[in-house]
Amino acid sequence: MIVPAPMLDALARDIACQSARWGSRVIIDPQAILDRSADLVLAPPGRSSPNGSCRLLQAADGWIAVNLPRADDWTLVLAWLESEAAVATWCDLEMAVVDRPVAELKERAVMLGLAVAIVGEVASDNDPMTPALAMGEPRSRAGLPVVADLTSLWAGPLCAGLLARGGASVTRYESARRPDPSRYAAPRFYASLNQEKDHRLLDFQTSEGRAAVREAVSLADIIVTSARPRAFSALGLDPADLFAANPSLIWVAITGHGWQGQSGQRVAFGDDAAAAGGLLQWTEAGEPRFLGDALADPLTGLAAACAAMRAWMDGGGVLIDVALARVAAFAAAARYDMCEAGTSDAVSRH
Repeated sequence: MIVPAPMLDALARDIACQSARWGSRVIIDPQAILDRSADLVLAPPGRSSPNGSCRLLQAADGWIAVNLPRADDWTLVLAWLESEAAVATWCDLEMAVVDRPVAELKERAVMLGLAVAIVGEVASDNDPMTPALAMGEPRSRAGLPVVADLTSLWAGPLCAGLLARGGASVTRYESARRPDPSRYAAPRFYASLNQEKDHRLLDFQTSEGRAAVREAVSLADIIVTSARPRAFSALGLDPADLFAANPSLIWVAITGHGWQGQSGQRVAFGDDAAAAGGLLQWTEAGEPRFLGDALADPLTGLAAACAAMRAWMDGGGVLIDVALARVAAFAAAARYDMCEAGTSDAVSRH
C-alpha cells in the first residue's frame, strides 16, 4: 500500500504540538491510523478499493469513482443511469457509463444521494485545508473542553477520539435506531476510535431524543459532526441559533465535499472523496488506481483534530468546514510536491 506519508507525518507532528499546548501530548503512529485490517478483509488497492465498495470507471470524457457501500445503493443505480437494462454487477455498470459524460453522471448522483465523484475534480490551492467560518466571538479559555461527538464511521470518530486522548471530556451521542455501522461490522476498529469517550444511545426520531441532543450540544464547547447540513435541521439544530446562544462554540463540520452550498448536499465516503481530490496513482497506460483504504477518512480525522485544537486555543466562535475531498486534494499535492522536490518538507505550506 502506498500512503501519503508527508501529509500523515505533518499532521501527526501538528497533533503532538497542539495537544501538548492544551492538555496531554498525543503521540500517534501515522501508519497505524490507516489500518482497519484487524476487522476487515482488505484486498490490495487497484481500480477497486480495498474494501470492494468503490470502483474507478472510465466514462466518455474522464474517470469517475462510484461508491456503493450501503445496502440500498444498488437499487438506485437504474434511476441514476435512467436505464431499463439490468445493471446488477460492476461489469454491467462499467459498460453503462462508458459513453456518458462525467458531469452528467455526477449531477444525477448528487440528486439521488449516491457517492459518485469525478476523479481530480477538487484541486488543491492556497486556501486553508480546513477553513474556519466566523460565526460568533472568541473568548479566552481555561481548562479543557466538553465535546459532543455526533459522528459515525471513521473521520469524525477519529477526530473526537484524538480530542479525548488530549484530555477533553468527550461524550458520543449515537442513534439507537441507526447506530454507527462500524459498531458491528468492525468492532475492534470501532473500539479503538471510541474507547476513551462516554456513550449515550438516543432515539433521534423521538421528541425526547432530539431534545436530549439539543441539550447536549447547548452544553458543549466543541461539537463534532459528520452529517450533511439538512440532518441538523431535522434535529432542530441551527448553526446561527447555536452560536447566538454560545458565541465561543466550535463546530467541527465534517462532510464529503464541504458544508456550504450544493456541496453540502453531496454524499461521500473515504474512497470516492480520495478520488475526487486526486489522491490516486496512475499507470503508464493512464489509468487511475487507489493508493490505499479510504485514505480521505483518516487524513480528514487528523486534520479536523488539528483544526479543533487550534481553534480552542484561539478562543473559538467558528464553524470549521472540513471536507474529505479537500483534505485529499491537499494530501495529493503534498505527495506530488515530495516526489518533485525529493523532500517531505513539501507539506509545510499546508
